[in-house]
Amino acid sequence: MRLLSVTLFACGCVSLIDGPLWPPAQTYVDKTVQCSQSGNPGRCEHTRDSWKADYEEAVAGRYRAQKHVALCLSTGCDEAIQPDKMLGCAWRMVIAESQHALPDSMDVANLNRFCGTDYLDEKGKLAAASQARAMLRLIGK
Repeated sequence: MRLLSVTLFACGCVSLIDGPLWPPAQTYVDKTVQCSQSGNPGRCEHTRDSWKADYEEAVAGRYRAQKHVALCLSTGCDEAIQPDKMLGCAWRMVIAESQHALPDSMDVANLNRFCGTDYLDEKGKLAAASQARAMLRLIGK
């Protein structure tokens, strides 16, 4: 098996660089809940339908998509997405550090809320800061 791995790397057939840098968008869809069970089934379906495009735009550095991804990871967006408070906070940090041309007045408020001690403990906030730095490098900011 080791010989096979060495051979594949040597011929250029496999590269560590070619591996996925971002988890696939579908990784975050909450498959444990049907949208019909959501408090707002229509919005849940809409979020799921647009999630892949929004996520891809977010990792490409698009401001509005980053805000939507941050919100959904923080709140679950009507049970469409699996909440991950640390990642939601990390995206808020990415938004703040990216210095987008048209920042929203709510960006600071959302950063304080979704990265604040009422929402995320200190360990989670440190993990979010580390994650945000890695994400910023991948986005190229």
